Formats: sequence, structure tokens, C-alpha cells
Amino acid sequence: QPNAMGGREVGGLANMLAAHMDIENPEHRQWVQEFWNSPTICTQPGLKAIDLFDSMEQGKVKAVWIMATNPLVSMPNRGKIFRALENCDFVVVSDCVEQNDTLALADVKLPATAWSEKEGTVTNSERRISRQRAFKAAPGGAKNDWQIICDVAQKMGYSEGFDFQTPHQIFVEHARLSGVNNFGDRDFDISALADLSLKDYQQLKPVQWPVNQRYPDGCKRLFTDGRFFTPSGKARFIPLHPELPQQQTCRDYPLILNSGRIRDQWHT
Repeated sequence: QPNAMGGREVGGLANMLAAHMDIENPEHRQWVQEFWNSPTICTQPGLKAIDLFDSMEQGKVKAVWIMATNPLVSMPNRGKIFRALENCDFVVVSDCVEQNDTLALADVKLPATAWSEKEGTVTNSERRISRQRAFKAAPGGAKNDWQIICDVAQKMGYSEGFDFQTPHQIFVEHARLSGVNNFGDRDFDISALADLSLKDYQQLKPVQWPVNQRYPDGCKRLFTDGRFFTPSGKARFIPLHPELPQQQTCRDYPLILNSGRIRDQWHT
């Protein structure tokens, strides 16, 4: 799943801040808030995907912006997802196709670029950051996700914080944030890339993070010194208690069915 790691690095989960910092850690919140000069910052995790649609169905979440996924197909319990989106007052969907199941329920549809039209970086599961280079022009009025977010933010009055013109500007800011008060006690650190010129960014070769003063050329293998990113520096072993599936077969219902994904329809 390309760039799932990259999405986490920039805070693309409901339970973390950018640069792998922790929402529930007051120090981390302060560092991110000061770095961005933000008047406010979240103090607790947001809703994860299943909880988000539960809250939508209950009328607690009244607006949602869906980007780069088709939850009516990719999420479990399609009926619940349909009811949630139908019940939501304002549904915005960014996608690179004209029609799909989720787009049919959108109040606003925003045309986004596909992978072949995007510039930026992706990170794979071995922490390797690679440049992604577009080889096709964006069709029609399609824009990159970062451009769409910036346009909306500027319309909402946040022009100063969202005046990016290139992916390079976003990347070097992201790299700077990763090094804020990071003295080797946080795993994600690409601060050595914070001063990349546009030319160096364009020519960036794949590199495994951390990329910092200690590892200026990247780090192939972590934890060779026996130190882990925990308060004690030691690894944590978590005991598991196996449980039987909640749904058991019986004579009337002898089968258990599970929706799955296949390679060429990943996230549909």
C-alpha cells in the first residue's frame, strides 16, 4: 500500500500529530502549535474510520471530506456507511474519477490528480522516502490534493499558513518540524533534508529515515544499539490473550464470509 507510511509521517491518522508526534503528549502539542503559530490545537485523538461513520450515522458529525478513497466499497458494513453518508449534512469528495459509489452521495465533488499526475514523495514500509515525479499533465480542472487543501484553507481565511506554491516548500517545512526538539528520542527525523534546495529536491535519491546529523545518508537498520523509542529505552513486550471469533458457525449459518481486497482494486 504505497505511502501508507508517508501518510502517517505527516499526521494522516486521527490519533497522531505530524512528524509522528503524539496528540496526547502536552509537550508534543506545544511544539507543533508553536512551530505552526497556531491559535489552537487538538488535545485528544479524533475519530478513527469506523467510529467516524458511526458518529455520522448518529448525526454527531455533520460534515466530512473524503479524499483518495471510496468508503462505500472499501469499508465494512456497506449499509451502515450508506446510511451515514445519507444522514451527513455536507459530504465533500475529492477523487480522480467521475463516478463511483461514494461520489453518488457527494454534495460537492472536487477533481483531484491521479498518481501519474502528482509530484512529491512517497514512503514505503522500510522507511524509504522516494521522489514521485509526474509524467502526465493534470486534465481539465483537476488539482493536486495539497493545492485543493490550500485553496479551501485560503477561502476560510488562513492564507498565511497555506500559501505554498510547490511540493518542495511543503516537504522542507515537514522536514524542519521533524527535527523540532528532537535529540534522538523520536524515531522520525528527516531534519537533514530541511535545507534542500529545489534542485536537490528534484534530484533526491531514495533514502531511509532517519536522515539527521547522526545519519546524514539515512539509516538502513534501526535499533542496532539496543535502544528503543520508549521512556525507558527498552523494548516493550505486550502479552496477547487470544479469543475465539464473536461470530460462530452453526447448522443454520455454516459459513463465515469476509470482504477482502485484491491487488488491482486496492481501496477501489
